[in-house]
Amino acid sequence: MSGLLRMHWAIAPTTAPRPLINCNRCGTVKAYCSSGKFRVNANGKRIDVWLIYRCIDCDNSWNFGIFERCNRRDLEPMLLQALESNDPALARRHAFDVVALRNRIGRVEEFPDVNVDKQRLGDTRDAATMLELQLKLEMPTSLRLDRLLAGELGISRSRLQTLEEKRLLVLGRDGAKALRKPAREGMMIRFDLSGEADRQAIISAAGG
Repeated sequence: MSGLLRMHWAIAPTTAPRPLINCNRCGTVKAYCSSGKFRVNANGKRIDVWLIYRCIDCDNSWNFGIFERCNRRDLEPMLLQALESNDPALARRHAFDVVALRNRIGRVEEFPDVNVDKQRLGDTRDAATMLELQLKLEMPTSLRLDRLLAGELGISRSRLQTLEEKRLLVLGRDGAKALRKPAREGMMIRFDLSGEADRQAIISAAGG
């Protein structure tokens, strides 16, 4: 009887996207990095909040608007406290909001590097010949699925394509197209490794 190994991969990007801004000090377009610090300005009942970015070369600052002319009563006290104390998790969440950055500045430099935390779901008595991966993304990433799988499983992207063509790799509705797209939250991927000579090496790399 074929054993099924189910794995949960929690994927977290490691480098925040960087807006490309015309730096008035450098006199040209430069990448800006999040400082991890918020600027909170209260004027009566109104509050403005920005995440402070700095030029990677000259340290010139740029403010990324989070809340503008917001009524103080509309902010939860815990959220306001987190903003005023520069809560690292909150700053990280806003720094990785590439959609908001694009809407504000247009040009954004993205990075595909991620950390993958692998956890086994349940157990199987038999030697596993089937591998099921469930992907959980902390936040969206630009990393293509084929690059993620190839890097984490130690196999080539061309082999992933071959496995999909032989129906030994199931990727859901998008089929082979999913390999060329960024990994998505909630994806479930299944491998049939019963005929693969390096089955155990792939299982081990998956975290089993």
